[in-house]
Amino acid sequence: MRSNRIRTTVLAATALLAALSLTACNGDDGSTSDNGKAGASAPAADSAGKQDQSAAPEKDGTDATDADATTGGSGTTKNTAPPADSDGKNTGGSTNKPGNTSNGKDATCTGDNTKVTVTKVSRPVNHLLLTVTNAGSQLCNAYYAPKLRFDDAQAVFPILDDSQPQAVVTLDPGQSAYASIGLTGEPGAGPAPRKGTHLQVNFAGKNPGSTSGTAAELSLPANTSWDDNGFVTYWQTEMADALQY
Repeated sequence: MRSNRIRTTVLAATALLAALSLTACNGDDGSTSDNGKAGASAPAADSAGKQDQSAAPEKDGTDATDADATTGGSGTTKNTAPPADSDGKNTGGSTNKPGNTSNGKDATCTGDNTKVTVTKVSRPVNHLLLTVTNAGSQLCNAYYAPKLRFDDAQAVFPILDDSQPQAVVTLDPGQSAYASIGLTGEPGAGPAPRKGTHLQVNFAGKNPGSTSGTAAELSLPANTSWDDNGFVTYWQTEMADALQY
């Protein structure tokens, strides 16, 4: 009996030692498992940290885009409207200004604003050339034909209607216009020519038949003779046009 008890005791002790040993082994495995979990959680934290770092540039990029759209930064369309002055009005636009010296107010050419000369020409024969030059500071219009009176003649010298130009002759300051004077008609067609010494030049106004301004008083070239069958042309812009009649 006693022997059995000892044996039982030994077996019980052995079982106890085995149980203690098993408990110790389980404790070591549990620590390793905890470390494993802790190691797994650390990478998760790193991953979360990386996600936070990557999220920050994405937000910054969004802010930069919004700022560019607001301030007209790179890659956006900017307002190119003309600048405004202090009154808030646009200063852009055309800066062209009228360039003629008359400021849009044409005058009539008269003896007051022109210089008039009369000269003898070789061709055509028995012709004089009348030249009017704008001596003023603004444009002037040489309307129709000059109205001539030789010496003490009562009537105005005949005007050649066939010489009328297509438009009114307008002279800039310093520019000239021309009219030719045919002194006599066909030989034997009227009274004998008479010598002349003086010529009065009156200027036509804008209205047909009117006279404008002061007349020019001229001395005729020596040995000038005229008769009532002669003529004077309309004012022409070119000397050749005047002398073709």
